[in-house]
Amino acid sequence: MSDHTNDPLKRVEDQLKKCVKCGACRQNCPAFTAFQREPAVARGKVALAQHILKDDITLDDQTYQAMSKCLLCGSCVEKCPNDVPTDEIVIAAREALAQKRGLTTFHAAVGQVIKSRTRMKMGAKMASVLGPLFFKKVPETSGLRLRFPLPFVGNERHIPAVTNKPFMDRYPEVSTGAPGKPRIVFFVGCMTNFCYPDVGEAAMALFKHLGCTVIIPKGQQCCGLPGMSGGDIATVRELAVKNLAEMERYEADYVMSACATCGGALHRLYPLVIGKRNSELRARLDALAKKTVDASQLLHQLGLKPGETGSGMPGRVTYHDPCHLRTRGLTRQPRELLKSTPGIELVEMEGADRCCGLGGTFNVYHYGSSMNINEAKSRAIIETGADAVATGCPGCMMQLSDGLKQHGSAVEVVHTLQLLARNVAR
Repeated sequence: MSDHTNDPLKRVEDQLKKCVKCGACRQNCPAFTAFQREPAVARGKVALAQHILKDDITLDDQTYQAMSKCLLCGSCVEKCPNDVPTDEIVIAAREALAQKRGLTTFHAAVGQVIKSRTRMKMGAKMASVLGPLFFKKVPETSGLRLRFPLPFVGNERHIPAVTNKPFMDRYPEVSTGAPGKPRIVFFVGCMTNFCYPDVGEAAMALFKHLGCTVIIPKGQQCCGLPGMSGGDIATVRELAVKNLAEMERYEADYVMSACATCGGALHRLYPLVIGKRNSELRARLDALAKKTVDASQLLHQLGLKPGETGSGMPGRVTYHDPCHLRTRGLTRQPRELLKSTPGIELVEMEGADRCCGLGGTFNVYHYGSSMNINEAKSRAIIETGADAVATGCPGCMMQLSDGLKQHGSAVEVVHTLQLLARNVAR
């Protein structure tokens, strides 16, 4: 994206011209699978973006809805013969719509929450205390279900419980490792912090096992990706600057995330949304991007050796590729770590690299379609006969668990790190 103008679509105008409307994106687009309408597919969104740029269409609710029907999974980008960066175009179009029409009430509220770690902690505390009034366990090991419908939520979905002690409150800012071992800044992410603290615990166990110094900057914020769905790019930029400052407070060899989405933000999307408007800031974000690694990528690089017992392993395991790891080329490392772990038999599911249907707030705004996309994923997991499905994204964990529970399946949903941590000395 060049930055000769503040008009978001002007910044991608040259990229818009690259689309020849061939339709190759249709067969790879999960949103088209769900909606079966041209505005849902990549070329439809490119055409819509071109009209928004020309200002020759009415920016009504239908226009907004059409542009919201994208999971930013990157499948169309990977398969496009002309290398059209549709994800960049959709991000720019959403920002343009938000500038012209304003944010929806829902996305404005999302922005207010994710901009403040204090608000998020207060909300999480209230959820952990008041949860039993609104949610029920169904059954004890299956997560929670609402007792009655709420807007955008309904009462069919299974969601993880909110922990009464966030992960970031469990450790000091610096956990010192052995001399000469890598220093790692841990970007925790909201889902790990508030819903899946065991993922963070597993990361700590693994990197402490390797002798690393692990730093958890206490001022880190949400990565901002939930704001991307509604075009609230101003909030994403604000959080990018705050998180950059936090990550820079310590000298470290790596910035590590155990969340594919958060890692994708630091690695690619922060430089993208900042663009070239501020060369000094962009250079710092580029430096952050180069240091950013996924936890499985770093464990593989550092030569994590599995134990010998395989105790506590589920046996037959299948693996789901999170979109934000797949688009970074990180598909081999988690599989090799799992294959080398005693007690695990890794079996591939059909369409392991297909989006699970979460797509940030797409799952909230279009829940029924989100679960229609997830249907094929749930069936594929069940058909492997696996005891567990592993993945590298807490958001995907929530989505996979919801789909499997709605199928009445007892397949365990785990983070790759949780399986690996069962095999190292605590």
